[in-house]
This record gives sequence, structure tokens and C-alpha cells, in this order.
Amino acid sequence: MKREHEIYKVTLVGSVGNVVLLTFKFIAGTLGHSSAMIADAVHSLSDFFTDLIVLLFVKISAKPQDESHDYGHGKFETFATFFIGLALIAAATGIIVSGVLKFVDWLGGEQLEAPSKLALWAALLSIVVKEGLFRYTIHCGKSLDSQAVIANAWHHRSDALSSIGAAIGIGGAILLGDRWTVLDPLASIVVGLMLVKVAIDLLKSSVGELTESSLPAETEREIEGIIKSFPGVFEPHNLRTRRIGDHIAIETHVRMDGRLPLDDAHERATAIERELKQRFGSATHVTIHMEPTKDKA
Repeated sequence: MKREHEIYKVTLVGSVGNVVLLTFKFIAGTLGHSSAMIADAVHSLSDFFTDLIVLLFVKISAKPQDESHDYGHGKFETFATFFIGLALIAAATGIIVSGVLKFVDWLGGEQLEAPSKLALWAALLSIVVKEGLFRYTIHCGKSLDSQAVIANAWHHRSDALSSIGAAIGIGGAILLGDRWTVLDPLASIVVGLMLVKVAIDLLKSSVGELTESSLPAETEREIEGIIKSFPGVFEPHNLRTRRIGDHIAIETHVRMDGRLPLDDAHERATAIERELKQRFGSATHVTIHMEPTKDKA
């Protein structure tokens, strides 16, 4: 329950920041005649919606295991990460399309309206606020081992980066005069492409988890090393691993002396299980299948 409460707290802090920023950005973008700032506002709006997704799915994922979910509800948190990636892709597509259309108009001879300093100040404020939210959220996400919170943190960072692109475009359009007002929509296109990259990374990680991809090879080697460190336990094999939300599942076969009493073999397997849970978290699912050594030695 404490973990769920902390996730709610960090997400609500981000939500408040997003609401304030998206309101200011839309006003500044509209009054300041800046497509880059309006694009940035759309990004902040998508941030707000992803905050709502995290709040909903984390509440579900925090439920304990039950008859219908023997391994708990952790994958709902992975679904949250997946939907954040989709939301980011949608926001990026809209931003890119809008910027391209304005660039085409400029190529056709249309004079684009120059953005005002209000839009520039909005971009600079967004950079400071969103970078601060990123640092706070990524710290909490790592300490809570929450992929959804970490994904949301990168959403904050991508918003800060998009605001940097918007600030460069808006500032260039203001300082260089009417001939360079095209820098504003070009900046929005760059912002959109940056968001696509972040979204693809989030989707890859969440799809990998949803399709039961194994843990990284170095993690599996560490698991095997822990098992081999126990005397009288040999040849860990058929190792299977996967992530379930904020925890992992480990299944493996090991060999022991076939002459061992069942109580002793069980105690060794239990000791391995305790060590793995101490290393990877108390919620780790561990299944150990014991086999006799071939030479009974």
C-alpha cells in the first residue's frame, strides 16, 4: 500500500504541473501566434492524460494475487506504459502534421505570423518546470521500481526537450525577422520527431514484457551465479525468467545428490529461494524443480 501511495503522490505532483503548463502554453501559443508553442501545449495535454492512465492502472496493479490472477496484477502497470507510448505517438503525429502543413504553406509563398515574446517565455518556463518534474519522477520511479512511473518521467523529459526545440524556433523567428518565421513550424516538426523516438522506446519495452520476453542475459547469469553459490547444488538449467510489472518470475531446474533426504533437499531449495528474493525483491516468484545428479555423487 505504501508503494501505491508513493506512486499516486508523484503522479499527482506531475498532474498539477501539467495542468498549469498546458493552460499557460495554450494561452501563450494562441495569443503569441506560435504553432511550436501550441504543439508543446498538446504535448503537455498528452502528459496529463498519461498521468490519469498511470493513476488508474497502478491502482489495479497493486491488487494482490487472486483466483483469476495467480501471479498478481503487475502487468496492468505494463499496460499503462504501453498506453503512454501510444499517447505519445498520437501527440507526436499531430504535431508533425501541423508543422509540415505550415511549412508547405510557407513554401507556397504564405507569410507566417511571427510569434511573440509571450510564447518564448512560456517555452522557457516549461523547460525549467518539466526538467524539475523529470528529475523528481525518475528518482521516485527507480526507488519504487515502477516502469510506469519511469515511463511517465521520460514523458516529462520529452516535454522539456520539446520546449527547448520550441524556444529555439520561437526565439529564432523573433530575433531574425519575418523571413525566418518558418523556424517556428520547423521547430514543432523537430519536437514531434523527438517524441516519436521516446514513444518507440517505451513501446518496445512494454511490448517485450507483455509478450513474456526474458530478463537481460546479465541478469540471468547473475541468477545462475546465486544458485551455483550454494554447496551441493549443481547444474542450474531450463532457466526461464520474465517481468511481471514491478517484480519478476524465475523458474529453474537444479541437480542435487539423489541420496539426500527430502527435508534436506527442500531446505536447500528454500535457501536459494530466500536468496533470490533478497536480491530481486520479496514479491519475486521463484519455482525450483529438483533433480538427482546423474552420478548420484
